[in-house]
Amino acid sequence: MSDRAAVTAWTIYETSVGYGVLAASGKGVVAHHLPYGTASAGDALELAATLYPQASGESALTAQGAALLQRYFAGERVVFDLPLDLDGCTPFQKEVYRVVASIPYGSVFSYQEVADACGSPRGARAIGGAMARNLLPIIIPCHRVVGASGVMTGFTAPGGTDSKRGLLLMEGVNFDAKGGVARAKIR
Repeated sequence: MSDRAAVTAWTIYETSVGYGVLAASGKGVVAHHLPYGTASAGDALELAATLYPQASGESALTAQGAALLQRYFAGERVVFDLPLDLDGCTPFQKEVYRVVASIPYGSVFSYQEVADACGSPRGARAIGGAMARNLLPIIIPCHRVVGASGVMTGFTAPGGTDSKRGLLLMEGVNFDAKGGVARAKIR
C-alpha cells in the first residue's frame, strides 16, 4: 500500500481492547493499526508519531473511519464505505482486497474460495500472502478468511489467531468442538 510518507493525517480511537490508529493520505485510508496490544492513548500516540511524523493530525476521513471502527469494536454491524489508498498494491492484491472486502459481516470464506473468486483457482497460497500484507484489517476483513476446513490460520495482528477468533465470535460466527469455524458458516 502507499508509502508512509504519503500519510497526511491519523486518528487514535479507543475500544474495550485498547487504542487503535487509523492513517490516511490525501487519496484515502492507508493503514489501520488494530487496538490489540496498545493499552494506552500514550502508546497509540507514540506509534502514530513514530510511523507518521509528517502527518499534521486528524482529518475528516480519519475521524469518520475511527468512529466507524469504534462502533465495530462495540459490536455494531458497520459498513466501511471509505475511500482507500491502495497505490502501493499490485493488481493481484487489489483484486484480493476487493473480494475480501465483500465478505459479509459474520461470514467467512476459505482461502480457496477467495482464490476462486479472484479467478486464480490455484492461488490459495498467494491469497495468504496478500492477507499478510493487508494494512487495513477490519476495513478489508482478512479475519474473515480461514482454512478450507474452517481452521484459524495466520493472522499477523497482535494476538494472532486468538484475536482473529475473537473478532469472528463478536460477529456471531460459530465454532466447532475442534476450534474451527462451523462448516455451515463457510460459504
